[in-house]
Amino acid sequence: MVFEERDGKTFLTETTRHNSKEARDGHLQSGMEGGVRQSLDRLEKALEVMATSNLSGASMNVSAPDSAESDLVITRDFDAPRELVWQAWSEAERLAQWWGPQGCAIEVSKLEFRPDGVFHYSLQTPDGGMMWGKFVYHEIAPPQRLTFVSSFSDENAGTTRAPFSADFPLEISNTLTLTESGGKTTLTLRGAPLNATPEERQFFASMHDSMQQGFGGTFDQLAAYLASA
Repeated sequence: MVFEERDGKTFLTETTRHNSKEARDGHLQSGMEGGVRQSLDRLEKALEVMATSNLSGASMNVSAPDSAESDLVITRDFDAPRELVWQAWSEAERLAQWWGPQGCAIEVSKLEFRPDGVFHYSLQTPDGGMMWGKFVYHEIAPPQRLTFVSSFSDENAGTTRAPFSADFPLEISNTLTLTESGGKTTLTLRGAPLNATPEERQFFASMHDSMQQGFGGTFDQLAAYLASA
């Protein structure tokens, strides 16, 4: 990260180097570029507040996020009954129609939709790269609640680190809830780092914007599938 000052303004250049082309592509597919832009917009606003505070003699305290603040919460309304949305999460042939980042082709290797069962899948990026992921299910309460642990994976369903950063938590605990009103379904997904270090939690929190954007694209695919189901 390089800072250059010109005429009282600061130019920031950030370069991220990956160990492989596949890792770079996986990072891009996560929606990180749009997320970084949103974060820099927030930085600009924070700097404006800090500048105003300094001029007025006020003080500002900045602290790292605690564990609750590192949780990712996503809410989305779907124009579909809850039972159909639940089926889209619980059946392999339906998951294969929408799960994953936009532009990626998914292949379901295994789906054991039961407590301690595994959903194992691969994602092929537009340039031919390959990533693996998995869920391990815990609580299944149809059609309103599902809990599972998600992680990056290998072709043997082993748990691996994210291809884009060793600081991303190894596992994420997820709680999915579905509520229905008037034939429409509200989905709420909460993700929290599992057994993570403070550094991993902080990194996870720093990626909220990019993950929100990535899930936004994924849920656009879900909405399109539900409309055609």
